[in-house]
Amino acid sequence: MASLDLSEKELRRRELMLSGNQFKAILTISLPLVFYATVGQIFQLIDTFIAANMSASTVSTVSFVYQLEKMLMAIASALSIGGGVMIARSFGSGDMQRVRRQISTLFFFALFVGAGILFIIIPLMYPLLRLMKMPEALLFQGTIYSCLVVVSVVFQFINTIFFAVQKSRGSTKIIMWGNLLVLFIKTFLNILTIRLIAHGFLEREKGIYFLPLATITAHLVLTIIAIQNLTSKNNPFRLSFKCTEFKKTFLAPLASLGIPVFLEKFVFAFGKALVNSLCATMGTTVVGALGVSDRICGLSSNPINGFQEAESSLISNNLGNKNVRRAISFFYRTLLLTMSYTVVFFLIMCIFRTAIIDAFAKGNATFAHEIDQIYYWERLDTLLIAVNTSVMGLLYGFGKTKISMVINIARLFVFRIPILLLFMKVPALSDAVGISGVGMAMCISNGLTGLSAGIVAFLFIRKNYEKISNI
Repeated sequence: MASLDLSEKELRRRELMLSGNQFKAILTISLPLVFYATVGQIFQLIDTFIAANMSASTVSTVSFVYQLEKMLMAIASALSIGGGVMIARSFGSGDMQRVRRQISTLFFFALFVGAGILFIIIPLMYPLLRLMKMPEALLFQGTIYSCLVVVSVVFQFINTIFFAVQKSRGSTKIIMWGNLLVLFIKTFLNILTIRLIAHGFLEREKGIYFLPLATITAHLVLTIIAIQNLTSKNNPFRLSFKCTEFKKTFLAPLASLGIPVFLEKFVFAFGKALVNSLCATMGTTVVGALGVSDRICGLSSNPINGFQEAESSLISNNLGNKNVRRAISFFYRTLLLTMSYTVVFFLIMCIFRTAIIDAFAKGNATFAHEIDQIYYWERLDTLLIAVNTSVMGLLYGFGKTKISMVINIARLFVFRIPILLLFMKVPALSDAVGISGVGMAMCISNGLTGLSAGIVAFLFIRKNYEKISNI
């Protein structure tokens, strides 16, 4: 077993992950992530609110391009989850030299991939948006906006890998503070943009371009901090190009874990872009209404990803330590926490539903009605989203990324898009439900996905029951 000189704090954290109280371990690692995700979702609502202050078409452009950004970030997610699982298992096994080699290799590999995206995607942006069927009225604006978003993605690549490294070792407070820094810088710059527009220093239609510029600035600041941390002499796992191992022993398992995650995230984001395209045929503001509804629903469903990330890291560490029973038990505790969280926030959002929708509609009664019709139905799948989130953490931790890929692709292309098409194309249904059909399709697809994920978790644990019982 190879080792490095770890701090007492790092050793205590590793002991908690491998042998300490399980609820304490989950909460210690997840709460900074959940807090950030909660605050982050609020700030995303503020971003959407800022876009709404520009125009309804701006909200639609931002909502449409958001899916493109998620498609690109699917690559970062694949590297983050795949590399994070590998690092966490090595950390759990105690092979710290291997941890350092994996961190350096993952970082430089991600840097090369991010640069490649920058130089390939930007020249193809206009035809890509046409292929994604962005409405003609939004195409010119959307092309410039999207190119700026791609630049921000490069910095997000570096930051995502930095966070994956920290998370795999159970160090999540730095993730929380880093992300909060990004949120505050970005929001400050966005509010400044609105003030400049209000006082006539900036044209309202040009304001949309300052949204990604604010994102670039915020993530650049965090990238500088991340590189300083990763190259510090006080960091036992500091980056070194000499430590990289671009060999089959690293790249093969990374591909095995990461490619299904990439396909899952990419195809899912592409599918949501298709959903936006379908919704655009009902009116350009419908895309914006769906985007606002997603943001509101995200207040209860997105923060629980913090529990999922802690769960997958803890499972991976304990598998590295050859403790399968303890690894499985983290799933049950995470499921309890995610369901409790979503119930509380679901009730809060029901109480303030009308006020939030009115704030986004800015006096536009038609837009408010569209948001309400979609959100009324979309919010009803909250508990089953919590089930799906917890099951994904279980599958990621065990490296079963192919199963998670199938579940999440089915979520869109089996459960969502066919149902949405039925509501749109069958005259009897489309006349009966109207725009509400969009929210119904979201609710049904998320609900069926949660049920499917629950069945998969039951079968997975049952299949491994004998192995678990004998340990």
